[in-house]
Amino acid sequence: MEIWLQQDNESLRLPVLPSGFEVQNVQQNSTVNVTSKGEINIIGKRGLKTLSLSSFFPNREYGFVQYTGFPGPYECIELIKSWMNNPVKISITDANINMPMTIESFTHSEQDSTGDVYYTLELKEYRKPEIVAEQKVNADKKSTKLTVNDTKRITKTVKTTTYIVKKGDTLYSIAKRLTGNGSNCYAIANQNNIANPNLIQAGQKLVIKA
Repeated sequence: MEIWLQQDNESLRLPVLPSGFEVQNVQQNSTVNVTSKGEINIIGKRGLKTLSLSSFFPNREYGFVQYTGFPGPYECIELIKSWMNNPVKISITDANINMPMTIESFTHSEQDSTGDVYYTLELKEYRKPEIVAEQKVNADKKSTKLTVNDTKRITKTVKTTTYIVKKGDTLYSIAKRLTGNGSNCYAIANQNNIANPNLIQAGQKLVIKA
């Protein structure tokens, strides 16, 4: 088994394998109390995995060290400390672990006169956040005229259509579905004397003039 830490072009293979390591898989479940059934468990989404391991950086070559020519203890310490502001990739062969993680905590100490440095690493799985661009609506908010896309045009023979608002509808989604252009939500609001396009109710009747 080999354990590697890597960030960009720098890497470190742990010279001494830990006696063991612990991986925690987290599930974000929650419990609620239902009157007729009592407490029930609602399965949530998967949480971030955590990994904990402890070992030491040797000050000299021992027979059980994984390889020769390893860095000095404090060279390893400084390298790991320099990685703490960004994710690292951790690979543990034979254990099917190969993922980006963040270093949540890193403690080290000397326990004897050998110069060996003992340490504990606590890591957490890293997921790159996905940034969803804010949907921008460019439209004349005072106009009653629809801008209709050619691909989703209201039938030419029908100049006016009616629509009953359903639960979960928004004026933007209605305009997008019926005219192919979400920005028409303002024109529809003006056509129906709706002061606030964000306030519509299920069952409300809309008259849409093409």
